[in-house]
Amino acid sequence: MGAVRLRAEWVVAYDGAGHRLLQAGEVVFEGPTIIFVGRGYDGPMALDLDLGQAVVGPGFIDLNALFDLDSTVLGFDNQPDHLHGRVWPRSYLERGPREVYTADEQDFGRYYAMVQLILNGITTAQPIASLLYRAWAESADEFTRIADVAGALGLRAYLGPAYMTGLTYTDEAGNPRRHFDEARGLAGLEEARQFVREVDGRHGGLIRGMLAPDRIETCTPELLRRTRDAARELGCPVRLHCCQSAYEFASVREQHGLTPIEWLASLDFLGPRVMLPHGIHLSGTPYTDVPGTGDQELLAASGATLVTCPIVAARYGEAMVSFKRFREMGINLAFGTDTWPPDMVANLREAVHLCRVVERRSDALSTAEAYEAATLGAAKALGRDDLGRLSPGAKADIAAFRLDRPELGPLVDPLQSLLIAGSGRDCCLTVIDGRIVMQDRQIPGVDLEVLRWRAQAQYDKLRSTYPERTPGHPPVEAIFRPTFEVMP
Repeated sequence: MGAVRLRAEWVVAYDGAGHRLLQAGEVVFEGPTIIFVGRGYDGPMALDLDLGQAVVGPGFIDLNALFDLDSTVLGFDNQPDHLHGRVWPRSYLERGPREVYTADEQDFGRYYAMVQLILNGITTAQPIASLLYRAWAESADEFTRIADVAGALGLRAYLGPAYMTGLTYTDEAGNPRRHFDEARGLAGLEEARQFVREVDGRHGGLIRGMLAPDRIETCTPELLRRTRDAARELGCPVRLHCCQSAYEFASVREQHGLTPIEWLASLDFLGPRVMLPHGIHLSGTPYTDVPGTGDQELLAASGATLVTCPIVAARYGEAMVSFKRFREMGINLAFGTDTWPPDMVANLREAVHLCRVVERRSDALSTAEAYEAATLGAAKALGRDDLGRLSPGAKADIAAFRLDRPELGPLVDPLQSLLIAGSGRDCCLTVIDGRIVMQDRQIPGVDLEVLRWRAQAQYDKLRSTYPERTPGHPPVEAIFRPTFEVMP
């Protein structure tokens, strides 16, 4: 096609040391690669786009990206989880869990989620989906289909089916219990390993493999050891949900006599390509009774990344304690959206607010520090020095956000204003690997209105299945109460 120039009022340029703001800037890419960042490009061009009052920056990297129709939002006002169909009761486990969705419905949910990520300026995604309504875990077959859908849409994705050696359920009294099936989990790991071998590098390198053991409290030591070895053999990243809940923290200590981070360190599991959502329940924080910063010191020394998902954490009354403090200790930090909406701008804003509340300081976390984590920090976690930055030689993964919408108010600073009053809906251009995949809120070949109606119908079906996974099997209306009583 030839070179494409993007011009805008503001560009977030990378100067080799960090992000810098460039006013009246230009970004030029040819094929999948950025060839110029600055002003006054005078080379030949196939396309010249003037975005006007906008900020052009690197596409966001979402390391815990929602790849589903989000069921966690059903718990927004309907708590506790185990009384509202969010944890399997023993009766459901003993009856035999089932696949709630057909294969076609599963594929649609993934497709719908990927479209939303692109609309929000997310150019690289590492998926997460609920296993609540699965028979057990995810399959390589479905992820092979996902890889092709992502490739067709143009999304850069790190993919691998989730696997597990156990799960949590509740007994008749509502107490959490653990069920293990190690053979099934180890078979899932082998299937995931083969998947990575087969798909890594597909679609011109957009699709890369990763390993995704589900939750630390339901992983056996053998599963984690074999995952560690497989990741090192394959040279791929690993993501493990960790330090997420009080139950998880207590469960790991009960089983192994160590904090979750200490246990991972004892297994030689931690390392620079390991990503751990959510990084809340750690030693020396108000969420645990273990004093000191031993967990944080182990993380910093290992090079592992904590993936913070501030919106979903805040919904449960929690926050990382503290993003700023962990960053100063040398822990690599990145972001995940993890829930609906998959809005990275909103998550950065939430992180800034929560950190300032936790630290009781208005300067506790800056826009720059949060933005760096969602770009440079995430790229570091993936071992990619060609992502998360706009500089010659980097991948042409770019997101532009409008700054001229009346809702943003008077401009203070392009990124500060975006975090103060903007959202992912202000994204007006998404470029991935040099391909314009979204422009002016339109994705070629995607009818957003048809998608919306189909998603609603499928979501209504999902809601209707909640009684079978809720103790006592109450009707749906009793599980999900309206905000106010509905008038007759």
